[in-house]
Amino acid sequence: MTTQPPPYTNQPPYGGQPPPPLPPVTAQPGFGPPPPQYAYTPTAPPPQASGPEFMAVDRHNSIVVDTQGVAFEDHGMSVDFPWQEIRSVHYKASPSGKALMVAVVLPDGRFYECVVEAKPRTRLGEWFAQLSAVLGYYRPAGC
Repeated sequence: MTTQPPPYTNQPPYGGQPPPPLPPVTAQPGFGPPPPQYAYTPTAPPPQASGPEFMAVDRHNSIVVDTQGVAFEDHGMSVDFPWQEIRSVHYKASPSGKALMVAVVLPDGRFYECVVEAKPRTRLGEWFAQLSAVLGYYRPAGC
C-alpha cells in the first residue's frame, strides 16, 4: 500500500472548489453603448442640415457643397474648405463639355480645383442648375 504525501499547506485540495473570482470587466473606450449623456431620446429629432446641398460624383472624384462648405475628393484624397476660409467658388464645363470643373479660391490667392465627369452628358446641365442655386444660397453676393 502506498501512502500519499500530505497536501501543501498553502494550496487548496483539488476538486469541489469554486473557481476564483474574475476581475471586474471594464469596457474599453469606444466600445459598447454610448454614455447616458449621448443617449438618443425619441422626443428629440436628430440634427438636420439647415440648407441645401449639392453633390456631383463620378468613379474617381466628387464635389460636395453643403452647410459646412465645399469638399473635394480626387482619387481617394479629400480636402474640406469651410465657408469662412473661402474667398470665392467658380465653376464651368470642361473644354470637352463632358465634365464639371469647380475651383475654390482662398483668401491668400491659392486655389484648388476638382473635375467630375458627367455621364450622361445631360447631367452637366442639371449640375449647373443645382450648383448655381446652392452657391447662391450660401454665397448670395455671388462670390
